[in-house]
Amino acid sequence: MAFSDRKSLIPSYLYSTTSANSSKNLSSAFDNHDNMDKKNLLIAAPKEGSGYKVEMYSPAFYAASTIGGILSCGLTHTAVTPLDLVKCNMQIDPAKFKSISSGFGILLKEQGIRGLFRGWAPTLLGYSAQGACKYGFYEYFKKYYSDLAGAENAVKYKTLIYLAGSASAEVIADVALCPFEAVKVRVQTQPGFARGLSDGLPKFVKAEGAAGLYKGIVPLWGRQIPYTMMKFASFETIVEQLYKHAIPTPKDQCSNTTQLGVSFAGGYLAGILCAVVSHPADNLVSFLNNAKGATVGDAVNKLGVWGLCTRGLPLRIFMIGTLTGAQWGIYDSFKVFVGLPTTGGAAPPAQK
Repeated sequence: MAFSDRKSLIPSYLYSTTSANSSKNLSSAFDNHDNMDKKNLLIAAPKEGSGYKVEMYSPAFYAASTIGGILSCGLTHTAVTPLDLVKCNMQIDPAKFKSISSGFGILLKEQGIRGLFRGWAPTLLGYSAQGACKYGFYEYFKKYYSDLAGAENAVKYKTLIYLAGSASAEVIADVALCPFEAVKVRVQTQPGFARGLSDGLPKFVKAEGAAGLYKGIVPLWGRQIPYTMMKFASFETIVEQLYKHAIPTPKDQCSNTTQLGVSFAGGYLAGILCAVVSHPADNLVSFLNNAKGATVGDAVNKLGVWGLCTRGLPLRIFMIGTLTGAQWGIYDSFKVFVGLPTTGGAAPPAQK
């Protein structure tokens, strides 16, 4: 495919440059990229000659991160809706849904194949909104905290910066997710409550008021903030170690395929850690959103501490590991597509 044809696939704001002259002569700049000023603050995609370039930490960079987050979270969470449906029902009614296999069997018998995707609409919209904020704000806060720390401390305390940046981003992301998550759980665990988001949202608001949509915000933060801190900090660390010890070629010399494979592997391993850390709060979210007027104390009394930590955990490890690996693969694939390096493994050139 000719470059002019490929360029038309990407919105113009995703490959804008810093100067007015360069934006007016974008095509010639790409055709003559070998002759570009060495001081230009643009970073090429890992594969030389791909042509696309996006300025790091520019509005276009954050726009690309936001779109990548929408694609990575919205699509993956929707794809695993059947697993999420079984997990939620195992958490809410363990006497009936005793195992993964029996859970699928019960849902297929009672609701049919179509019923396995119950709640897909609030899942798609909710996690797309969450992904936009999660990835977009993570990139922003990571840069912001690095600047506050200074160059030397940013390297020395990089893991703390990953943790702080991801936690800050997730606080915002959960505000976007919470109303959709509340409706999703109710639709998935109470057959007959609603067909989906369109009738479930007004029915939920009528029953519990608009404030009821945020009844689970605190346990949602309790689930998602540790999850996201582990997801981003462990991913960055795992990827760095893979390039350091397992990949014989420096990252900037690796093919796009190799780099994206590292992203998926790092994401999968990070996802396993995420599932274990955030699982007790995940059980709480499901319990509180399913029962009107329920409290955290009610959940602890009914499920017990051990139940909060382990109920539905094997399925969630499989689901979150696969989910997180796929998310990092999609996110970094989109970054490469628009002309950005993959995440982690090597710090980009310093911005001057």
